[in-house]
Amino acid sequence: MSFKIDRGLFKYDFIDHHAVLCVPIDADAKEIRKRYLKIARRLHPDSSFTESAEQKQLGNELLSKLVNPAYETLYGERTRTEYILILSQIGRRLVQESTSVTLNTDLAKQLAQSPNVDHFYRSAIAKIGETQYDSLEQAPQVIAQVSELNLVYLMRSATKPSAAPSPSAQPKVQSGTPQPNTPKNTSPEPAPPKEESIVEQYVRRAQSLIDKNQFAQAKVELQDALKLEPKNSRCHSLIAMVYLKQNQLKMAKIHFDNALKLDPHDQTALQWKPKIDRAIGQQPNDHKVTSSPNNGDKQPDKSGSGGLFGGLFGGKKK
Repeated sequence: MSFKIDRGLFKYDFIDHHAVLCVPIDADAKEIRKRYLKIARRLHPDSSFTESAEQKQLGNELLSKLVNPAYETLYGERTRTEYILILSQIGRRLVQESTSVTLNTDLAKQLAQSPNVDHFYRSAIAKIGETQYDSLEQAPQVIAQVSELNLVYLMRSATKPSAAPSPSAQPKVQSGTPQPNTPKNTSPEPAPPKEESIVEQYVRRAQSLIDKNQFAQAKVELQDALKLEPKNSRCHSLIAMVYLKQNQLKMAKIHFDNALKLDPHDQTALQWKPKIDRAIGQQPNDHKVTSSPNNGDKQPDKSGSGGLFGGLFGGKKK
């Protein structure tokens, strides 16, 4: 059976691994692995879903030619980062060529006009994923449908700096015939550096994980972001907060120092660095002293009786 797909991102000589696994473009490694294992159980020759010899062979081919390569690319940290960089670049290019984009599915057309892009996209991906490989013969068509959603989501994401885009910022797409009316303000914002949009995705995921108290995973996201953009003050400030929450005060201090070197007005660093200095026995810059600087490390620990972490977050303010 031929697995040639010529819709969505596949149309641009790009293998859409996210569509093969039916996961959102910003899915993390844990989500990717969970989805892969579910598909692998479905397609494995020993699966109860593949009873006939033809079905066993087809399932094995889908697994070996599409699903396994997709998993290997997206699960590895380095390969996933490189892949997403290319994906982001394609998204920005498509915005410039939006008048030539043709959408074939109603779902993709609805996403192109939806005011709540993220919710619509994720809901659609989740729903398709429930039955993606129920019919092995139809699997390529389903993958193509998901890839169209990914294409539209990339374009919508490239034109919105924060919340849902205004109608004037929505990409122009056509379904068979060109749209005669041109939006009033179609001038795109200056293209950011190639790494910037990826770093923003890492930061967004990290902030969400921090809000959920999932600090270890947030730290991984921010470490990846800093590999791409080591002079990003926001990343240094956020990872400092992660270390602070994990009671690793020296590491938190290092990153707060870096954040302030890059952005002296970083509010988070300005708020927490003096407290960390006091907690680890160093003299903060904003603290009044009457003794010589050499005696600064002899200041008593004022972090409270609950330890350093307890003093900073739960103890009494002195």
